[in-house]
Amino acid sequence: MLRTTLLFGLIAGLITAANSTVVLALGNPLGHGLVSALYGYLVMILALSLIFVGVKRLRDQAYGGIIRFGPALLAGLGISAVAGLVYVIGWEITLAATHYGFADSYAAATLQEAHARGASAAEIATITAQMQAFKVQYADPLFRAPMTFVEIFPVGVVISLIAAGVLRSGRGLPAQAAAG
Repeated sequence: MLRTTLLFGLIAGLITAANSTVVLALGNPLGHGLVSALYGYLVMILALSLIFVGVKRLRDQAYGGIIRFGPALLAGLGISAVAGLVYVIGWEITLAATHYGFADSYAAATLQEAHARGASAAEIATITAQMQAFKVQYADPLFRAPMTFVEIFPVGVVISLIAAGVLRSGRGLPAQAAAG
């Protein structure tokens, strides 16, 4: 189970981390809005679909075609945790290598959006103070790393629950007989 968890978690994490690196190399063309968030979570969902593959492989090869919900969920959560750790490490490496000022960029985009929607001077002042505090917090890796992990891990939890439900007891996606 450990080998499967590490393998599929590593692959899923590398996919999501590589995506972040490529997006930043392209100059973050989607910005910080809804489209960017949807794109990022779509990539995470696609990468974390490897949870299904990993749990199915575990069920078919290690459990003889039948796996209970608990072990299936545990495997999925393990894959999610490994993917999350790889994603965090990848993000930290990308930030260090590119010197990308995510917090500055995010704060500027947030203030620009507030101005565009006609926020009052008091609201702009409040948002400015919040963004200043965020920039200080985000500069600390002990704040940034868990925040980055929480971007991906809940997606993995949901996919793990679905995979465990679908693949439990061998009924969902049954193992194929070997061609002979």
